[in-house]
Amino acid sequence: MSAQENLVGGWTPYHELTPKDQEVFKQALEGFVGVHYTPELVSSQVVNGTNYRYKAEATQPGSPNSWQAIVEIYAPINGKPHITQIIRI
Repeated sequence: MSAQENLVGGWTPYHELTPKDQEVFKQALEGFVGVHYTPELVSSQVVNGTNYRYKAEATQPGSPNSWQAIVEIYAPINGKPHITQIIRI
């Protein structure tokens, strides 16, 4: 871990997803319907747990259109990660 990743409250620069980042995203979007999000990059912030901001490509089933979105997820120290906000960009 870099010094920046250890800094409580500071966001890391966006970077490629690690297997752990991918697992958090998968758990938080389990059962999510309507729009499909494919994570491309992630930034994280250590708090009481970890906040994640995923830059993702969004698509709707049956539509050729796609757009970019920020999917914000909170992963508590104990418990399942969950979506806190999705912002279309």
